[in-house]
Amino acid sequence: MPAPQKIKAIALFAATLLSVSAFAQSKTGLHILKKHPIKSNGGWDYVTVDAEAKKIYVSHGTQVNILSTATGDSIGVIPNTPGVHGIALVKPLGKGYTSNGRDNSCTVFDLATNALITKITVGTNPDAIFYDDFSKKVYAFNGRSSDASVIDPATDKVVATIPLGGKPETGVSDGKGKVFVNSETTNEVVVINAKTYKVEARYKINDGDEPSGLAIDRATNRLFIGCGGNATLVVMDATNGKNLAKFKIGDCDGAAFDPALKLAYTSNGDGSVSVIREVNANKFEFVENIPTEKSARTIGIDLLTHHLFLPAGQMEAVAPTAENAKPRPKLVPGTFHIIELGK
Repeated sequence: MPAPQKIKAIALFAATLLSVSAFAQSKTGLHILKKHPIKSNGGWDYVTVDAEAKKIYVSHGTQVNILSTATGDSIGVIPNTPGVHGIALVKPLGKGYTSNGRDNSCTVFDLATNALITKITVGTNPDAIFYDDFSKKVYAFNGRSSDASVIDPATDKVVATIPLGGKPETGVSDGKGKVFVNSETTNEVVVINAKTYKVEARYKINDGDEPSGLAIDRATNRLFIGCGGNATLVVMDATNGKNLAKFKIGDCDGAAFDPALKLAYTSNGDGSVSVIREVNANKFEFVENIPTEKSARTIGIDLLTHHLFLPAGQMEAVAPTAENAKPRPKLVPGTFHIIELGK
């Protein structure tokens, strides 16, 4: 081969290697590390990770199971939380809050001892719940009464009820005075002023249907909205509601964001976690789908280890009846567990 052609071939080969290397580096390397069994039965919804305390709080039927992130062992239970959906942690006060959908209440418990402190009556069917560190309030989003109950954890009293005009799902805060919550029935993000407890804007999700999962990058003011109705992730500018990007994902119910890695994750009940990289505030790229299990539809993230935790279980079909033509599948007893993803 003549020298110029040889040099050209070597350069092309090197460029190919660099391209392959860059592609390989773009993947997360995440895969299933472990599966942590939980022996109790019942349905489940959200999971909350306390990275500093090395604890995972898992909603499960009528209780919350607490596992160690270090070992996966069961280290506690919060009982008497009927129809529990979510768990919020108010670490400055050493308190936790659960949203109990079946009795329209929030259980308050001690983070150190797991002991019951009190129960608070909220709206109808409280679902998602979170702590806003700006206003220092707990928000419980009530699915059937289509409103938000705002709880002051200093007194454990409801200080405001905010009508939302649609069925709320997940809520997040920008840490600067705004709270955002998905409205599943109107395909919007509802913006709440955390000082006045008033709705100040409604952002239309143009290409999303039935938004459920929601995460935020506070540094860039970007919302990552997982829409289960059409298996789409929509990226939105939290300052003005502009829809910036959309990606095909799976049957999403939950979402999480890792600010250190600039990665957004959606947990898809059809058996995958979709990963979207935030290149900058206006550029986003699809990274990969990580195989998980069918039914692994919600997600928690450990921001110290960058591991992901997803509740799942083996499901079996239920025969239809005259009263219920399309019954939901039920959990096979003894199969509930937490999937841990890591490198």
